[in-house]
Amino acid sequence: MSKKSLRRLTARFRVDHPKRFSLADVDPGDTAGISGEEEAVEDLAHGIARLSELQARLYAEHRWAVLLVFQAMDAAGKDSTIAHVMTGVNPVGCETSSFRAPSVEELDHDWLWRHARALPKRGHIGIFNRSWYEEVLVARVRPEVLAAQHIPPALIDADVWDERFEDINAYERHLARNGVLVLKFFLHLSKEEQRKRFLDRIEEPSKNWKFSLDDLVQRERWDDYMRAYEKMIRHTSTKHARWHVVPADHKWFTRLVVAATVVEAIEAVDPRYPKFDKAKRTELAEARRRLLREAKSK
Repeated sequence: MSKKSLRRLTARFRVDHPKRFSLADVDPGDTAGISGEEEAVEDLAHGIARLSELQARLYAEHRWAVLLVFQAMDAAGKDSTIAHVMTGVNPVGCETSSFRAPSVEELDHDWLWRHARALPKRGHIGIFNRSWYEEVLVARVRPEVLAAQHIPPALIDADVWDERFEDINAYERHLARNGVLVLKFFLHLSKEEQRKRFLDRIEEPSKNWKFSLDDLVQRERWDDYMRAYEKMIRHTSTKHARWHVVPADHKWFTRLVVAATVVEAIEAVDPRYPKFDKAKRTELAEARRRLLREAKSK
């Protein structure tokens, strides 16, 4: 696939017009006309290799940070997508944070606190497996989650979700203005494909640990979650932090789109290896002469 074709692929699933966005317009089984995994293997391998090269430059330049945010329903493939796309990335410059139910300490702080502590440093890629968006998803669908945050009751009113959207947008704008490239992915899985993957987890002993009955409790609220995701995307896909709604029924396609999107975004900021002044080049030349002389003396 040409570079131009890959750009069309990433643009296809980027939410550039959030007010008109509808989840119903995105088919979880879409593969953008690609016939199957065999056709995508080479492009994915190229994307992974290119990402490895870009990460080395990002780390050396030490100016930009990259934050990848992944949200999805259970079994959508967040873990496997992260594992495959980041295969060639040097772990020295990459950290993954998974945000589950907050601890007692985390509940004693505002809801952005635990996420702010995990943000990537300059030159690093940070991956959030779930994120502050849980605060407008799970907390919205399950009132007991919001109640557990000990927020003064007077501050919990009909505007609480719009206020959280405002806070998220302001925070992501702040990150963008400080050199953090924020890329957000919603892996859009169909309810039927989730059912199949849940059965696979139950029937395959090596996958039993991935399943709990709470997964079915969440599944029973499927429509509520879809409405919450749609509202989230409509309110928080901004010019400084666009959402990418990626079909997730075919894992190979999800990985291809995510890899192409990350590569395209980092290429756009064009990280470079540092250039040295004359004094530094002189120093390197002297070091080279000494090392070569050392070899000759043996």
